[in-house]
Amino acid sequence: MMALERYVLSGCSGGGKSTLLTELGRRGYRTVSEPGREIVREELEKGGDALPWINPQAFADRAIEMSVGAFDEVASHHAPVFFDRSFIDAVSFVVHLTGALSPDLTQLVQKRRYAPTVFLVPPWPEIFVTDAERKTSYEDAVAEYERLLVSFELFGYKTVIVPKEPVEKRADFVLVSINAS
Repeated sequence: MMALERYVLSGCSGGGKSTLLTELGRRGYRTVSEPGREIVREELEKGGDALPWINPQAFADRAIEMSVGAFDEVASHHAPVFFDRSFIDAVSFVVHLTGALSPDLTQLVQKRRYAPTVFLVPPWPEIFVTDAERKTSYEDAVAEYERLLVSFELFGYKTVIVPKEPVEKRADFVLVSINAS
């Protein structure tokens, strides 16, 4: 089943997901960038308000839409694809904002499935930085990580914590893990 080839890299903001994704891409794997940074860049360029610190619901809605599009786009790809975040991340954010999981989002999570193992990068204060696109405090990033850990497990995924190692070792860890499953 193709859904089993879609691997999510998620976890703490500033924990090294994008760096890990870049390393997997360098090794020849297809990768999908995080929609959040793209949304923030576009909104800042055009003076829009779909930013997590201005209009978090609009931001989450766009992130879900982009993540579902990316998920569907790789449907015919016959090798592992690695996603920097997923629509599950955005759904978890919506639940955090609203306190509820709508029937539409429930159906989305049930119908479209990533590989059963999700890789989470843990909080890593030594590499955490903020920038124009990431205004989240370290404390908020840790809270987000804890929400995601619960959300992925609640939605039926097995979470595997990526060790705090140099990126090459992190990529080796992920690849050994997917080949063992």
